[in-house]
Amino acid sequence: MGRLILIGIVVLLVVWLLRRALAGSPKSAAEAGEQKGELVTCAHCGVNLPKTEARSAGDRVYCSEEHWRLGPRDG
Repeated sequence: MGRLILIGIVVLLVVWLLRRALAGSPKSAAEAGEQKGELVTCAHCGVNLPKTEARSAGDRVYCSEEHWRLGPRDG
């Protein structure tokens, strides 16, 4: 009877360790947001987009080639 309990405990421990290893390390929402990239605002229309997708001209960023061509919106 003692052997069956010991085998059961070992099996549960192995299953728990495997599930933990396959799940990987849990990430917080802040870490997930950092991986997607920093958001910037288009100088022409004000839309927010990832910095990696933005067109830049000096210190200003734009959401598209056309808005880059038109420049910042007046007013």
